[in-house]
Amino acid sequence: MSRIGKKPVIVPKSVKVSIENRNVIVEGPLGKLEQSFSPNVKVDWDAASGVIQVERANSSREAAAMHGLYRALFQNMVVGVTTGYEKKLEIFGTGYLFAVQGKVLQIRAGFAHEVQMPVPNGLTVACPDQTHVSIKGIDKQMVGQFAAEVRSVRKAEPYLGKGIKYDGEVIRRKESKAAAKK
Repeated sequence: MSRIGKKPVIVPKSVKVSIENRNVIVEGPLGKLEQSFSPNVKVDWDAASGVIQVERANSSREAAAMHGLYRALFQNMVVGVTTGYEKKLEIFGTGYLFAVQGKVLQIRAGFAHEVQMPVPNGLTVACPDQTHVSIKGIDKQMVGQFAAEVRSVRKAEPYLGKGIKYDGEVIRRKESKAAAKK
């Protein structure tokens, strides 16, 4: 039995939940999210107690795999429409910088050209300074995916630490060949 799947999703009073045609719709102060779910799980919404409960529809292997997954997705939806999600990235290197122009994130990361990344709808990207960028949104998956795409432009390398990394991420540093010859 899934330990995560057994936990109920507690829904605050400011959030509206509706279940219709294998879709869970969660609407809160920051926006509205929708998620369809598998026929291998049953989703019960108790409006009186403000709890979403996810149960297995049968004892198949697929139902066991989906049980915890959908509970976590519904929890992420509730958190997203109440508080939202944020990922922060920083860039390190001579001449490396971030800039936001309209709905486009511009990245200078040591290439001969500037990388232009269009910001997806539903996300807010802000640059407090040239070396940091903040990605905010209500959909956890979308925020994480866009942050990963930005980081993949130039991942921080282990010798000098140049590149893009998550705020607070520790890059494991290596010694250079010259240091090993001494």
